[in-house]
Amino acid sequence: MPELPEVETIRRQLEPDLLGQRIERLEVLDERWTRPVDPGEVERAVDGKRIERLDRRGKYFLVGLEDDFVLVMHLRMTGNLLLVDAGTPDAAYLRARFVLEDGRQLWFVDARRFGEGAVLDAAEVEQRFRGRLGVEPLSDVFTAGELGRITAGRSAPLKSFLLNQAGIAGVGNIYADEALFRARLHPLSPAGSMRAEHHAALRDAVVASLCAGIDGGGASIDDYRDARGGRGTMQDEFLVHAREGQPCVRCGEPIRRIVVAGRSTYYCPRCQVRLRRRRRTGL
Repeated sequence: MPELPEVETIRRQLEPDLLGQRIERLEVLDERWTRPVDPGEVERAVDGKRIERLDRRGKYFLVGLEDDFVLVMHLRMTGNLLLVDAGTPDAAYLRARFVLEDGRQLWFVDARRFGEGAVLDAAEVEQRFRGRLGVEPLSDVFTAGELGRITAGRSAPLKSFLLNQAGIAGVGNIYADEALFRARLHPLSPAGSMRAEHHAALRDAVVASLCAGIDGGGASIDDYRDARGGRGTMQDEFLVHAREGQPCVRCGEPIRRIVVAGRSTYYCPRCQVRLRRRRRTGL
């Protein structure tokens, strides 16, 4: 499933090609892509609009259009956005096609059909995300203190906390494992058990893991491809994710796999400390 680094990679690749382009027309080829909104309504809202900015919020890809409209897309599990030349034969699982004024096309390809697209007024975007998406981890707002604030009193395991987009937006299964390894924290440690030094370590580890993913152009372990159809290389740089049985890069202990929040979770049993829930003391 594409996470923040994969979506950010696509955004950075597409920005120089799409900014200022006019979308001649949108063709929704699968009505599930806009459900519950009628595909024709979304097509009419997009047709003829000029692209003014490309943004990202967590794992969401945002296309700012003229007249204060925003096209909001989510790749979900198997979605890809591909920029192709005119005349390129249609790909399998093509769900939506944006025909640009220069003749090129932007495709939304999605084998499992979970991806989605919607058009909102600019003022509606943050309202739609309020309560669903937390702090942006690559922003100045994401500090050790902020991490301490949003984890205070939480009993959920750290891995579950990182997967919950309402806390930190954009971190998924891959980068949660990588961040917890970098921070030397066990995935089953209660989120509220951390102290100030752990907040600082995990904050830095989340940022470092996401930046490594962006530098590698994302991780292509399943369906993910970048906007040019290329594979990312982050999967070749994993420190712990998907390395069950392989030696830890720090201590040599075999990496273990457990299931947390329904997701395969990889960790080093020697390097990653399991914290205990902090007890409240009375006055």
